[in-house]
Amino acid sequence: MNTRLEKFSEYIKGKKVALIGAGISNMAAVDFLLSRGAVVSVRDKRESLDPPASAELEKKGIEVFLGDGYLEGIYEDVLFKSPGIRPDVPELLSATSRGALLTSEMEVFLDICPAKKYAVTGSDGKTTTTTLVAKISEEHIKNTHGGGKVYLGGNIGTPLLPLVDKMTENDISVVELSSFQLFSMKAHIDSAVITNITPNHLNWHLSMEEYEEAKAKIFEEQTENDRLVLNFENDITRSFGKRAKSDVIFFSSVKDPGTKKAVFLRGEEIIFRDGNTEKKIMERSDIKLPGLHNVENYMAACASLMGNVFETDILNVARTFPGVEHRIEFVCEKHGVKYYNSSIDTSPTRSAAALRSFKDKLIVIVGGYDKKIPLEPLAPLLSEKACFISATGATGKKIMQIMLDAGYPSDKIVYTADFDGAFLTAKNAAKAGDTVILSPACASFDAFKNFESRGEYFKSLVEKIK
Repeated sequence: MNTRLEKFSEYIKGKKVALIGAGISNMAAVDFLLSRGAVVSVRDKRESLDPPASAELEKKGIEVFLGDGYLEGIYEDVLFKSPGIRPDVPELLSATSRGALLTSEMEVFLDICPAKKYAVTGSDGKTTTTTLVAKISEEHIKNTHGGGKVYLGGNIGTPLLPLVDKMTENDISVVELSSFQLFSMKAHIDSAVITNITPNHLNWHLSMEEYEEAKAKIFEEQTENDRLVLNFENDITRSFGKRAKSDVIFFSSVKDPGTKKAVFLRGEEIIFRDGNTEKKIMERSDIKLPGLHNVENYMAACASLMGNVFETDILNVARTFPGVEHRIEFVCEKHGVKYYNSSIDTSPTRSAAALRSFKDKLIVIVGGYDKKIPLEPLAPLLSEKACFISATGATGKKIMQIMLDAGYPSDKIVYTADFDGAFLTAKNAAKAGDTVILSPACASFDAFKNFESRGEYFKSLVEKIK
């Protein structure tokens, strides 16, 4: 029996619960909360919800507050905040000052989940690393014929709170956590990974320091019995090792970190050191995914899992896993031109990793929503890797000017406000033998709901090429 779930059920029964933001995770929690006797309401800044969602809420007798005043007059006892809403907005501060509990779907899940908890955060590589931890864990369960199931969620996958009553101590939960989710979270993680930290989401966070501290939340509740995996080559994550109470394992694709425990690249071999002995996990060539950044993703995943899986489990996944959708995803070849979708590249560092995975120069579609992070690092990268640039979106003109100031040929970069026009510009610039890649280096919110919808739209445009 899950005693933590039972205690939560006792606590929430009869409580007035507001879902602040009618996003995927909060809407998935509606039935879970109702089944435990909570009185649920929904608050969302949109003027209206999708008709099916609205009808479903009405059918269940749920009070809904919409529009600009959606946070006015908060009377509820418990507030489930969507990740994108800051916890320090005046209405939420007022509610918590009178005793309301501010939490989230993910925080409650991590608190009552009986399964072993793996979590990954970072500025780059967290989706692939999270997926690898889940895939390797699944492979181990399959190969050992052991009991248990792997649940993948958080910032990716399926909302997990509605599934918690099905989980046992034999199961494994693997979650990707964003800085938005971590910002005000207190949660215990058994094995945590921080892939790296570079400037990101500075349109939401008040400073780079605030962003860094949000990421650090992933290990603040850990003990000496837990594990923390950190990137040795990133100054910020390396410094976290001094703060951690947990067992720290560093990873590096550059050199042996020289630390007691580490995963690192020695020549073409990926080596694991457990504090006493060293052993080879695999060859770099065993990894099907291209790019040094994916070697680092595997290192992080291996460090998180070593001791709980076998090397054969890791090898089986490394040799077969084709990668996550929207990350250097090969779409198809049309008229001799190859098209790749890397819509998940929402920062310059992500684009850098993607573009460096290719040997030849590329036609790059770049630009999107402005997260107020420095875009100047794109200049040397695109000068080296792009033979033509199609800039678009809210940041397109800024990127174009950065490139021109860096001496990039003016006839090799074009700005088009809308995405369709930018795609057409890139397509028309391509000839047989070229490669076109969507690697925006920016978020999608200026024109799309999320990076997934941007990637799907790009793929649909490619498929329509006659």
